[in-house]
Amino acid sequence: MLQLLQQYFGFSTFRAGQEKVIQALFAGHSAAAIFPTGSGKSLCYQLPALHLPHLTLVVSPLLALIQDQLEFLQSKGISAASIHSLQTPAESSQVYKAIADGQVKILFISVERLNSERFRLFLKKIPISLLVVDEAHCISEWGHNFRPDYLKLALYRREFNIPQVLLLTATATQKVIADMGNKFAIEPDNITLTGSYRANLNLSVLGVGSADKLSTLLPWLGERKQQAGIIYVTLQKTAEEVAKQLSLSGVQAQAYHAGMNGEQRQAIQQQFMSGELPLIVATIAFGMGIDKSDISFVVHYDLPKSIENYAQEIGRAGRDGRPADCLVLANKNNLNTLENFVYADTPEASAIDFVLNEIGQTNGQWEMVMNSLSSESNIRLLTLKTLLVYLELEGLLQPAYSYYAEYKYKLLVPEQDLLGRFKNERYNFVQAILQSSNRARTWATIDFEKMQSLYASDRKRVITAIDYLDQQGLIELQSKQMTQVYRVFKEALNGNLRELLVERFNEKEGNEVQRIHFLLNFFASEQCLNLQLAHYFSDNNLQQPCGHCSVCAGYPAIMPAAPALPSLKETHFEGLSADIRSKLGSQTTSVLLARFFCGLTTPVFTRLKVRNVNGFAVLEKYRFAEVKAWIEGHIL
Repeated sequence: MLQLLQQYFGFSTFRAGQEKVIQALFAGHSAAAIFPTGSGKSLCYQLPALHLPHLTLVVSPLLALIQDQLEFLQSKGISAASIHSLQTPAESSQVYKAIADGQVKILFISVERLNSERFRLFLKKIPISLLVVDEAHCISEWGHNFRPDYLKLALYRREFNIPQVLLLTATATQKVIADMGNKFAIEPDNITLTGSYRANLNLSVLGVGSADKLSTLLPWLGERKQQAGIIYVTLQKTAEEVAKQLSLSGVQAQAYHAGMNGEQRQAIQQQFMSGELPLIVATIAFGMGIDKSDISFVVHYDLPKSIENYAQEIGRAGRDGRPADCLVLANKNNLNTLENFVYADTPEASAIDFVLNEIGQTNGQWEMVMNSLSSESNIRLLTLKTLLVYLELEGLLQPAYSYYAEYKYKLLVPEQDLLGRFKNERYNFVQAILQSSNRARTWATIDFEKMQSLYASDRKRVITAIDYLDQQGLIELQSKQMTQVYRVFKEALNGNLRELLVERFNEKEGNEVQRIHFLLNFFASEQCLNLQLAHYFSDNNLQQPCGHCSVCAGYPAIMPAAPALPSLKETHFEGLSADIRSKLGSQTTSVLLARFFCGLTTPVFTRLKVRNVNGFAVLEKYRFAEVKAWIEGHIL
């Protein structure tokens, strides 16, 4: 072990926890490593991969993380590769061949790659020694960043007959750790926690009313001029507003959020990484995959979504070991908003019925376009993905394959020049593609049925050909309407399936709301912040107050209460609801009306363009349950 460590990585000793995890893997066991961010989790699979006889398969959530790992491993002379959606078919084929020839020791993929039946069939032929799950808390429904596709990893492990598993995460509660361990049958002795406490992070929580946040923040930032920092906010519009106000006050800052295009985000991130831009005002879209060691402070301008999110976000500060400051500007103003986001995700029972009925009408195979089904069922995309995974786990569905329903192209060279590249049968084939396309002024759409009757060619060959023409710069290709195809096992469509699903989503909803209240209690507590964090994450290494957080300094946060709201009894329901009830028609339910008044988006609202309808978001400061009860008092 030490010889491999020295030979490939240039280290003479292990960091805390690494040796125990690696020894477990060398001994043939599965293991889990719960280490703080920047503590060397990756070495726990990189070194065993060199020792194990077959492929190490790493499932990672972000392409940026994968790219960093690839570059590092290749610089060390370790054979590593990835398969991802940005590769050309030729690049993917090259990786497939290298894996089949046994030339790759470590393969990185996203979890979504496993939805491809073609890829799963390929993996079944490849001997795999170790499955590594990065950000493994995504496996657990009790985790703060649950991703539905991660739930299936335990099934895939059995399908591919992978003997060992390594789970990696920086943040997990005891409940999540137990859930992760149970799903992969990891012995408690092989679960290693090194502790979440970082002595160089100075945690402070300051109770501040919303109107005073900026005036409180500016002098605090003034003491940290030209230091690198991140300010986290909840909403995209807040990121823009705060960045603008800081700039007007002479503080160099830029907003960063998912509403910007990819080029903008990339440019801002690059400026921040290089040190050209010291300060980012960001939603949680920023941070994953960022490895900048000299971040000196993290500010939460708004409350984070959970204690886990808070721990993850402050974990981006002080990775160079130097003291770093983590400040929360706390009040209860947006408590109802945070809670209401949770209620927007829970599907109505009628929506679940819609999906089950759609599946029930099929004959052994179900084809669906995710965006279309989301709109028709009125279930948000991530929630719909979760529902479909639940149906897979219940044995009703099995993913078969996916395809794009529509291919469009425009010619980049004259038609005769394009055809002149080919001879004989290939000339006739390409000509048939052009002739069977429905042409508009610039773009042409391929008609696969017409192509079949004209040339008797299968869809796969046509797609291979147009991919080639695109790669050669002869056409510009667009593919649309990704269609998922599932096998359906109707015997699983039993009487209590719907109730089971409703109960599961309601339990998830309750868990998320409880997480928000844990967060509030944490920030308002008179107990050491670091000690509370350690206990929350089952870290027994810190047994006494840290001595350097705001509570230990004698300043526990006193959070200003949210301003009192007028009673809903004074609100005129009929006048406020007339327009939206007219627009929704027979789709009207108390849940939909409550979401409308609370300003929560749903697919049906997007389709009907309700943002400009009278009454949208007028009750966004009220609790969802209170608004729903008020509505039911009028319509039931």
